Amino acid sequence: MRPPTPSTPRTRRAPAIPRRACAPLALPLPRRAGQSAEPRGERGARRRIGCQDYEGGALAGDLCEDLCAAGRLRYRRCLYYERGKKVLQADWRGRPVILKSKEEAFASFPPLSLLEGPAEEGGQDVLEAELLLLVAGEVRSALGLELSRSRLGALWPRGRGPRWRRQLASLWALLQQEEFVLLSLLRDLSRHALPVLGSCGHFYAVEYLAAGSPRHRALFPLDGAAGGSPGGRGQAKAISDMALSFLDMVSHFDNDFSHRLHLCDVKPENFAIRSDFTVVAIDVDMAFFEPKMREILEQNCTGDEDCNFFDCFSKCDLRVNKCGAQRVNSNLQVVCDKIFRHWFSSTLKSSAISFQLQRQLREAVRECADPGGPAGDPQRAAPKVFWKLQRLLQASLRELQEAGK
Repeated sequence: MRPPTPSTPRTRRAPAIPRRACAPLALPLPRRAGQSAEPRGERGARRRIGCQDYEGGALAGDLCEDLCAAGRLRYRRCLYYERGKKVLQADWRGRPVILKSKEEAFASFPPLSLLEGPAEEGGQDVLEAELLLLVAGEVRSALGLELSRSRLGALWPRGRGPRWRRQLASLWALLQQEEFVLLSLLRDLSRHALPVLGSCGHFYAVEYLAAGSPRHRALFPLDGAAGGSPGGRGQAKAISDMALSFLDMVSHFDNDFSHRLHLCDVKPENFAIRSDFTVVAIDVDMAFFEPKMREILEQNCTGDEDCNFFDCFSKCDLRVNKCGAQRVNSNLQVVCDKIFRHWFSSTLKSSAISFQLQRQLREAVRECADPGGPAGDPQRAAPKVFWKLQRLLQASLRELQEAGK
């Protein structure tokens, strides 16, 4: 997403956006050998995903053959469709994946200007230096980062084979999608982010993990790992493990990159849990590194409420009617407020964790979600409450382990 203009209204909470139904068969079902004609819905689906563009030589990608010809990538259902953005579930060679694009049609993305006009396949019409500058500009626009040549090199195709121009055209569409750029740069660097598995044209694939939901008692589907009753040891251990992984993710995003990574839309639906209870951010459309976060927050204002960008807050300086560029709350504070409160806001008599430890956890979560009250400093309070929560959660796991002997 692009940063809002000063006149753009911003709200404290991410608004509920209705999810529209996808058009039927939003991904193609490839023609089988001996099949003489495609069903009408299938022909429309092929036009929607861009398989005709692939067959015509306009786009490329390492998933296109499986998607458009071999039948090894099969559509299952639509998960989200709003304002052009499409999120689809599919099966790729027997594993569930998610296909995403922020625009439904390849033609909706502005073309790479260096590719306009006739040119021979594999020709030298596009200079690498010019391409490097364009890619650097897109990364700067999307993430606010200045990357080294070596880091940028991973984002464009190497070598000038017969498909080089269509690969560049496809990559250019992908580079205009902030989430793709972020996930590509985090590849192999973060256990809490999804790796990009491949792409075809403007669609890119990531691993499918079941998203959280307020409908789940534990916010996330535990797939039988909890066992027993809702207040039993299994679920209590699962919640403690998930909470510790959330803390690990917060510390990782705060400290392990050259710039802090801010999460501005924290809710169960934007996270998933692996089988070992590792937390994974599965929707990072609203995640921003520090330089981009400062750019977004620094807007005109008449009060503090104008400086609230979803879950990322700033303060209004009424002397100049300008929001401060520094975020005043933290990832930890928002996770405590929107995730941990659900788990630790009440004391359960049936819980396998002692009453005293439950009370300490509840008080620590309250302190974390509202550090020092309205006059508190979340950034300064965060390290202290972080270690307190980690210590209490580890103590709860030890209690559960002892109780299970």
